[in-house]
Amino acid sequence: MNENNKRKVKKTIGRPLKTDPAIFRYSLSLNEEENARFLALFDKSDMQVKAHFIKSCLFDKTVKTIQIDKGTVDFYMRLTSFHTQFRNVGVNYNQIVKLLYKNFSEKKASAYLFKLEKQTTEMAMLCRQIIELIDEFEVKNLKK
Repeated sequence: MNENNKRKVKKTIGRPLKTDPAIFRYSLSLNEEENARFLALFDKSDMQVKAHFIKSCLFDKTVKTIQIDKGTVDFYMRLTSFHTQFRNVGVNYNQIVKLLYKNFSEKKASAYLFKLEKQTTEMAMLCRQIIELIDEFEVKNLKK
């Protein structure tokens, strides 16, 4: 009776068995040129495992290739950081206006606001130029 219990315990310990294990293995030899071509295709496929890539090629599954343009990614990252800075300037602008009216007389506050308005118009023109550059970049590089 003890022997039967021990056998049952041993069967439940360990990794569960696969229903359809992969037991067939194949070997493939490539020369340098073929290996370079294979590795280039593998890199473009964005797959993590070479065996999965080979299976997808053999069984005519679609092979996904992705080309990442470093310039476009860099442009996007810089544009995102610029947008964050631009929003921070807007928050600071609101805080400055509140502080001017709170801490200064009406005459001084209006004088400082006049200077601030000049800077704001310059920033608005800069923003228009940036939008034009973005549109130009999209037409040249992204709409392929």
